[in-house]
Formats: sequence, structure tokens, C-alpha cells
Amino acid sequence: MLCSSLRTSLPHLLSLRLLGTATSRTAAVRQPGLLSASLAFEDPSAFRVKSLAELLRALGVFHLCSFPLLVNNCGKLMAGARTLLGRRGFSLLLRPTVYAQFVAGENEREISQSMGKMSLLGLRPMLAVPIEEDLGESTGETRYDYNMEAMLECVRMSHSNAWSKDPMMQLKITALLSPELCVKLTTLIARQPYDVSLLVRAMDGERLTFPGLEEEDAAHFMCGLQRLNKIAEASVNKVRVLVDAEYTYMNPALTLVTMALMKKFNKDGAWIWNTYQCYLKESRSLLSEALHLSQTEGFCLGVKLVRGAYMDKERKLAEKEGRLDPIHPSWEETNKSYNGCLDVMLEAISQKPDRCRVIVATHNEESVRRAANRMEELGIDKDGGSVCFGQLLGMCDHVSLTLGEMNAPKEGYPVYKSVPYGSVDDTLPYLVRRAQENRTVLQGIRKERDLLRQELRHRMRLRLRGGG
Repeated sequence: MLCSSLRTSLPHLLSLRLLGTATSRTAAVRQPGLLSASLAFEDPSAFRVKSLAELLRALGVFHLCSFPLLVNNCGKLMAGARTLLGRRGFSLLLRPTVYAQFVAGENEREISQSMGKMSLLGLRPMLAVPIEEDLGESTGETRYDYNMEAMLECVRMSHSNAWSKDPMMQLKITALLSPELCVKLTTLIARQPYDVSLLVRAMDGERLTFPGLEEEDAAHFMCGLQRLNKIAEASVNKVRVLVDAEYTYMNPALTLVTMALMKKFNKDGAWIWNTYQCYLKESRSLLSEALHLSQTEGFCLGVKLVRGAYMDKERKLAEKEGRLDPIHPSWEETNKSYNGCLDVMLEAISQKPDRCRVIVATHNEESVRRAANRMEELGIDKDGGSVCFGQLLGMCDHVSLTLGEMNAPKEGYPVYKSVPYGSVDDTLPYLVRRAQENRTVLQGIRKERDLLRQELRHRMRLRLRGGG
């Protein structure tokens, strides 16, 4: 039965960024059958459609991001600059630099211009409303309702504009449900797992009592589930919603809610997706349990596979609380975990491509190459929709464009860019957190800087020849 199956599976399950195009490629890359084996990501022509200003901006921003002192203190530095320059002056400073590199725009016209360029290059947008909260930042039901309206607007923009087929968007549950409640739920379900069907019934409007929750928390939980239900109803059969993972002290609650959404809305396709952080020691077992649960309960599973972005905070918290570090001890172990989870998903997709989907969300070239090779070995269609790739807007363009554009239109893989949008003030906290959480990636972009410099030198030589 449903209840008993979920109760036995969930304890284990819940134990817990642009632009440029390649105008030339090597002959080997063009040859059928050699495509994935030849993904070298070494061609600076991937940046050929960038303007000179865009090249210089990217080089400048990446150079700044390579200094740990700046990255670690960027929040304080930006706050100081905003106080010194004022809101308008700070916006004038940030808009043409960091903001323009990593944010699509503030309004629909600006966003559409950015997304139109991406579409011409064979890249797909995955819009992200830069709203999230952590403990101590809760803002009340009115603010959560406002966040829901922003998410619904994101669904509308993703679906109504002809930017790409099969649009995606990202969603943070803590923009709709308080982090404090998520922590309480995590504690409760560790002792007595909630039945997913209970949450589904609540989404359908049934007034329920949630075991262990006080009346005020239960009322807020009901409101949060209703908000999530409205977003899912608006997106199903239109836009795929990728739910982000967050911190381990709330992830089990986020997974519980996401599984309830999957149970209700993923009957005929993967419209709600969950994120699995492969730097966690439990990632592979959690993923395997999710696959098993989706198979036994008959819903489609969508998986966003990431390495993870909260390493420093997770380790400090574990040390403070005297717990075992939940993160793999080394980068090599994390890579092994990522590749293992990737193999699990690709094997499942090769058997039932209509019931499972994965986005290989990584800037790691070896993982991208491995995924492409395994797809070829397993006979998974590159453009079949079951496997796609994802990187952040403004970063890793040499990988994104090599994968997505190629020369022949049908040779490319589906590639998405995670695209935040909003005003400078709205996106600033998001950019600060992304910089700090992805400092390893930011400090490891030497290759992209080198390719940008090669393209810049190439243009300078052409100009000198033209001037001669």
C-alpha cells in the first residue's frame, strides 16, 4: 500500500550561470560518433560573438573573483560601497560590471533581450527569482505571498516567451515557507515520518492536523503548501520547476515537500524536480531511494545533480554541534560521488527515458565529458529530453557553447543557463551568496580567463592587420 511503502522508504530518503558561439570546430568534433569523445572545450572562438566590452568586462570580473579576500568579504565591501555612493551611485557602478555579467536584467524587456541572444546561440534559459531565506530572516505570510506572485510571474515569462522549448525555472522553498518551520519538520520526520499523501491532501485544500506541530506552525505550513500548489498548478505541462536543495538542517523537510509535489504533479511527466548535492556523503543513497520510491509509487522523477554550495557553513556547523562532517573529505571524493550519482541516473534513463530526467548541473569539464560519453554508450538520444546540461549565467560559456551550439543544428546537447533577474537591490544578496558559496568555482576559472585573453589577442591582431 501507498502509506506503508512511503513510510518505509522516506526515513532513508529524508535522513537528512553567457554569451558567445563556436563558429569553428575541429573535424573530429563534426564526425558522427566522435562528438562526445572530442569535447575538449579548448576553442576560444566560443567567445567570438562577444563584443569587446563584454570580453573586457568578463576578464575584469573573473580577475576580481580570483582573489579569496575579495570574495570572502564581498558582502561587506558592497554594503560599504552602497553607503558611500548612495543607492543610485552604487547601481551605476554595479550595473555595467558584476550585475551585467551574472544577471539577465531588471524588467521583462531587458530579460527578453538577454534570452533572445541565448536562444540564437542554442542555449536555453532557466529563470531564477533571487529570493531565499535562512534562519532568522523570516518575513511573515504577506511577504511569502508576494514571493509566490513573483514565482507565478516567473512561470508566465518562462512559458509565454519563445526563448526555447521545454522551459525551466528554479524555486527555493524557503521563499514560500519559513526556514524555522523547515527545521522543525526535519526534526519531527526524523522521529516519525510524515506520509506524503498527507501533504498532498493539504495541497488539495483539506484542513488537516500535522503531528507534532503547534497550531501556528501548522497554519503556516498549510499556507506554504497552498502557495507551492498554486505554482505547481500554473507550471505543469508548461514549465519544469527545479526545487533547490539548501542546508542539511532543513533538506529533509524540503525533500518531503518536493516529493509530495512530485506525487501530485509528476504522473505523466517530470514537471517538479528535486536537487541532489553530491558533496554530501549520503547523496548516492538518497538518490537511489528517490528512484525506488518514484518507481514503486508511479511518478516521474526529475533530478538536478549538483556538487553543492554550502560546504563551509555545513562543516562549521557540524564541528560546533559535535556531529560528523556531512561533506566528503576531499574534492576527489566529491567528484567520485558526482560521477557515481550521474551513472545511476543515466542507467535509469537508458531503461525508462520517459520516467526519469536529469540535468547535469556542473562547470566541471570532466563530468560533462563523462556524461556525454556515457550517453553515447547507453544509446541515450542527445536531444531526447531526458538528459540536459546546466551552468550559471556569465560563467563557463566555453563549455555551454561547445555543448549546445556545435555546427550542425541537431548535434548539440540541451544546455540551460541559470538566469537570475531583478533590480540591483533585489539581486545583490543573491550575488553575494553565490560568490561565497561558489568560491571554489570562481577561483578555478583560470582556463576561461585564458580563453577570453586568447580571443582578445586574436581581435587585436585582426585590428592591427586591418589598420595596416
